[in-house]
Amino acid sequence: MGVYLSTPKTEKFSEDGENDRLRFGLSSMQGWRATMEDAHTANPDLDPSTSFFGVFDGHGGKVVAKFCAKYLHQQVLKSDAYAAGDIGTSVKKAFFRMDEMMRGQRGWRELAVLGDKINKFTGMIEGLIWSPRSSDSSEQADDWAFEEGPHSDFSGPTSGSTACVAIIRNNQLVVANAGDSRCVISRKGQAYNLSRDHKPDLEVEKERILKAGGFIHAGRVNGSLNLARAIGDMEFKQNKFLPAEKQIVTANPDINAVELWDDDDFIVLACDGIWDCMSSQQLVDFVHEQLTLESKLSVVCERVLDKCLAPSTAIGEGCDNMTMILVQFKKHILPTASANDQSSPSKLADPESEIEEGKSK
Repeated sequence: MGVYLSTPKTEKFSEDGENDRLRFGLSSMQGWRATMEDAHTANPDLDPSTSFFGVFDGHGGKVVAKFCAKYLHQQVLKSDAYAAGDIGTSVKKAFFRMDEMMRGQRGWRELAVLGDKINKFTGMIEGLIWSPRSSDSSEQADDWAFEEGPHSDFSGPTSGSTACVAIIRNNQLVVANAGDSRCVISRKGQAYNLSRDHKPDLEVEKERILKAGGFIHAGRVNGSLNLARAIGDMEFKQNKFLPAEKQIVTANPDINAVELWDDDDFIVLACDGIWDCMSSQQLVDFVHEQLTLESKLSVVCERVLDKCLAPSTAIGEGCDNMTMILVQFKKHILPTASANDQSSPSKLADPESEIEEGKSK
């Protein structure tokens, strides 16, 4: 359930932006929760032909979500696969790389700086003492050098985060998801889910959890986590005989690549604070309705947040942190995909359904 405030924090962080291919708006709100654990990334110009958007819903703390918002898109860019045009492989590697980067002295220090004031101060001091000089790390391809220090054996955070990102290049859309944040596309007003909520009771998730030595109780992994996939949550990733994708909880994202059509209106990325209150189709319908009244996309997002906010904490739904990104396509430019783009995009899911297993690999 989490800890609730006596009155909700309804102040919102909102942002708008655009380029010649698309425009976006976003908004986030703490709501009834005692802390804000959501984070997001909106980079319409990841490179001259590519845009990157992501939502990250933290649990057990905010630091993993903030870490992903800061570093995940950078790791996508640095991948050899990305340079070769393979967006799906590059983003999958970036998800796993988040777990690797959060280990050891360097990982501890970076998380500390992103955390609360006491940890932030300690992390900054340790950075001055233990971080290698620039000449020491020049051989590191991604400048994430190993550091000696009091936390060099740090196995990573026990808190975690979902991650749902959308990468748009020309007329290709690649969605990567781990957790229960969600990406939805509106095509001719019809909602299609481009990601699947990774709940422990899903058969494919349950099979992996049990094989790795975990169990499911009351819909939660080992009786505590209500997600089957997440970045962080290192206590569920300690089996040294299994690869990262077969751990009890894995950061392994489903990858779904689709070709954008002229009929595509917009995509929405949002944390479960939204989806607990509205179905995919309900949200798409509401957005279409609001777009006839309001041209500023962040204002449309704000209205969604206000609609979802519960009047009290008695219900439970509508009491979570809320984050939403709305991306609208400028339809006069959807050029044909180049040879380097995703060569075989999967089909959209059926309306309001989840991605079928074979379509998201």
